[in-house]
Amino acid sequence: MNICLLSRKMDTYISKADPSILLCLGVTAAFGIITFYRAKKNQVQKKYIFGQGFLLLLLLGIFCFATLKSYVSLTLLPVACLIYYIYLPVQIMLPVDKKAVLITGSDSGIGHELAKYLDNLGFVVFAGVLNKNGPGAEKLKRSCSQRLCVLQMDITSSEQIKEAYLQISEMVQNTGLWGVVNNAGVLGFPGDGELLPMSMYKQCMEVNFFGPVEVTKMFLPLLRKSKGRLINISSMAGCIPLARFAAYGSSKAALSMFSGVMRQELTQWGVKVAAVHPTGFRTSITGTPELWAQKKNHLLENLTPELKKDYGEDYIEALKNVLLNMSVNCASDLSPVLDDILHALLATSPRGSYTPGKHAYLSVCIFCYFPLWLYDFFTAKFQRSKNVPSALKVFEAKSKNV
Repeated sequence: MNICLLSRKMDTYISKADPSILLCLGVTAAFGIITFYRAKKNQVQKKYIFGQGFLLLLLLGIFCFATLKSYVSLTLLPVACLIYYIYLPVQIMLPVDKKAVLITGSDSGIGHELAKYLDNLGFVVFAGVLNKNGPGAEKLKRSCSQRLCVLQMDITSSEQIKEAYLQISEMVQNTGLWGVVNNAGVLGFPGDGELLPMSMYKQCMEVNFFGPVEVTKMFLPLLRKSKGRLINISSMAGCIPLARFAAYGSSKAALSMFSGVMRQELTQWGVKVAAVHPTGFRTSITGTPELWAQKKNHLLENLTPELKKDYGEDYIEALKNVLLNMSVNCASDLSPVLDDILHALLATSPRGSYTPGKHAYLSVCIFCYFPLWLYDFFTAKFQRSKNVPSALKVFEAKSKNV
């Protein structure tokens, strides 16, 4: 009986509703059904379609019907759905068809997992490694198919980049090179920008920026010929400022800007360019406790007596906790990053920027669209540490005594 009563009430409401509202709902529902049907064809893209897109349309719909006149809603919401519907076809994925892809930094971490992932999907993978005889390279040779080729490729060595280019050019004469994934990178030691030695800034720039630029310049003739894909693995630290990552963040920001410029310039050649900005993933880029100790000692050796006094060795010793917390708190599942890279490789119109990882999109939005003091406030809360430089401890103690 309650169901019948509810049904009669709904019939009465619909019969009295403004026809334009009903038409607006009908148009929106039609676009939603079509979008859902097309999304089902591609499992990889569901997170894009149902995640950000549908959420924005839902919020817009609630806003329209709650605050605007019916004729405004009739115009605004279907137009938004139409724009989203037009954007949706770019999510259609191309077939793999043994496309050839070069991945730098395949010894470990994202590059290693990506090489295995793409090989399993049927790509022809050229895995550039820092040490062709190292454990990472040997593991790829054992676990992957015969299609995968391990190449000695230190991206700070012009000779090795040239040699890799000659080998790949010879091997892809018939099929062409479809993609280059600039993944190789170093983190350095996290510390206040004033403390980091210039050698660390230079190392980060050499590996994280100049290396990918040289690889890109070397392989672009092959990418232009195939109208393929250039993908640069940047970092969330290259999108937003993160304390104690001055050297790393600056180098990744340079890579992100380079990606944006190349995206604009290579459009006329049919080459698609994307930058991926992962956040919060556990990889070997953080290094080992032995490496942390080595870098900390190098940092101390390059400090002036004044800086040592102001910051204190206890403060510098505690900086390694940043790396320890990264290792503990970051996600071990790299599938969001791998899926984004696959999308950048195979989508007919890939995004220019990807932000895989928990709260990544939210962090970028706060930084870009809200006052900087609000972003600084939130990051200070999340990165709050009891570790305080010695000079500030003395100053705080004096202030309390006054």
